[in-house]
Amino acid sequence: MPTWQQLRDLKITEYDDAADGWGHVSNRADAARVRVDQEMSIPVRSTQKGETPDAAVGRLNRLSDNFQYLHSECGLIRTTLNALAKDLVAPRRKLLRALEDAESLGFTVNDDGSVTYPNPVPLAPGNGKATPGAPAPFLPGKGEGQVNEHKAKAEDIAERISAAVSDATEIDSRYAGVLRKLKAPTGLDVTKEMLADSGKDMQAVQKVAGGLADKGDIPHGKSPAENKAWWDRLTREQRDEYMTLYPAQIGALDGIPSIARDTSNRMVLAQTMAQTQIALDALPDNPPQFIQKGDPPSSVVNPVWQKWVPLRDRMKGMQAIQARLDSSGMPGKDSKGNPTSGVPQAYLLGFDTKGDGRAIVATGNPDTADNTAVYVPGTGSGLANAHGDIGRMSDLWRTANQQSPGQTTSTITWIGYDAPDQIPNAVARHYAYDGAPALNSFMDGLQTAQGGPDNSHTTLIGHSYGTTTVGAAAKLPGHIAADDIVAIGSPGMLVSDASDLDVGSDHVWSEAARTDPVPALGQEALGGRKLGVSTWHGIPYNAGSIISIPSDESFGAHRMDVDTSGHSGYWDQGSTSLMNQANVVVGRYERVKED
Repeated sequence: MPTWQQLRDLKITEYDDAADGWGHVSNRADAARVRVDQEMSIPVRSTQKGETPDAAVGRLNRLSDNFQYLHSECGLIRTTLNALAKDLVAPRRKLLRALEDAESLGFTVNDDGSVTYPNPVPLAPGNGKATPGAPAPFLPGKGEGQVNEHKAKAEDIAERISAAVSDATEIDSRYAGVLRKLKAPTGLDVTKEMLADSGKDMQAVQKVAGGLADKGDIPHGKSPAENKAWWDRLTREQRDEYMTLYPAQIGALDGIPSIARDTSNRMVLAQTMAQTQIALDALPDNPPQFIQKGDPPSSVVNPVWQKWVPLRDRMKGMQAIQARLDSSGMPGKDSKGNPTSGVPQAYLLGFDTKGDGRAIVATGNPDTADNTAVYVPGTGSGLANAHGDIGRMSDLWRTANQQSPGQTTSTITWIGYDAPDQIPNAVARHYAYDGAPALNSFMDGLQTAQGGPDNSHTTLIGHSYGTTTVGAAAKLPGHIAADDIVAIGSPGMLVSDASDLDVGSDHVWSEAARTDPVPALGQEALGGRKLGVSTWHGIPYNAGSIISIPSDESFGAHRMDVDTSGHSGYWDQGSTSLMNQANVVVGRYERVKED
């Protein structure tokens, strides 16, 4: 427990200076992580092959993880110290005012916090000493033979001194407990237990330091422009505080810089992966789906399996994201097995595990890209199946990059809505309408972070039911923040004509393989002829006619040549299907081969 003398002599600026020091370490650690990822790992991956380079990359990945952990933990220490300094200002000010009042009245403050005031009338009872805990309201010295007007003032000062010390003691105790927990074991490895604990550390700091960076001040339900305005008003230190304390909320803010979202979401991903792995480790690996129970025994669903499956699926998706983050610069292979160029740095622009999970992964920084493509996957997409969708945008980036020398391109996988889980559910329109506002906000946020509509050529690509979601977004009031729309394997887009898609029919493009069953389902079974319904995705089915979908000539879109087969081959490397998408993305329309 501090004494009043210690509180009086406290130099709060020393806490601020210490916080600045820890903040400097945190920022240096994050900068070091970026340098390891971009300047060290990428060159090794892109130029070297063999066991030795692979081992070096593994060590660099571990070093990157360590720097990320340092960034988070040192940031928490900085935030804790800043909040401690801020909270100690009030009790210290209260103490100093009490001491000033004592001095002005000629009172003496004793070592134990009691206050001696001018002696009462000689021979009268009372010792002229006030201590905390006097009855309230304070009475002016009755019973001392004569009223002593100093008694109440002295008792008031003693109470204020005691209250100031008590407040400081409570603050010191709260923060000391948190700071003691912010300590990592000796060693070079950041373990899953340490990462899981960092999430608990964050929650502990939020409780004691929430007033420093108030969660309630973070914009919620605001436009990307309003989000950016809020972010721009913050100082560098305030931004660091919010990213450290509330990374999930900051990582989800459309309109703020991609680097800030990426840094915040990486923290959330690392902590969630660690927590999920610990939960998986507590369960048997690959438990049976059914067990025998009862007498006589019958087959019932295994409750352990029910716990294990969602954890497994979540981990599968997070591992796919982490693999993309770790593979920056790593060459790929084309359809013939020939090496291809490495992809640039990945940016994690969105992540959470709600519902089927969300993941927004950019290949290249969209804030500075000359060309940007946003890919919206369809039925069955979600965190568990993120690997394939992320890979498609890496392949598109490679092809687009080859078609636009001297320009920069960013391709983004947007798994930002709950898509239908199975094809039968894809007849429902609500998945598209529910996801459309989030897609529009993200597109507006990209444009806002880029600095306006003229700073990047933007293409919105939908696949399967993803085209339906794109159609819903393009129908909403306002202008969709895209220059071109590409519909791939589309069952319908909630409109019957390309001119209804906001970007204008000349900037709507379609791909449909002849062996892709989904457009056929959109035309016939789901269009009304087989199911007997009157509309498909809101488009009237009149007089037995088949509704128009993007791959129909009557829809009015550019029908691009497709040389791939099935519903998922559109991104086969070296294909015309992929080349056509890339040429739209980089605005080389004259190179697009139309059907």
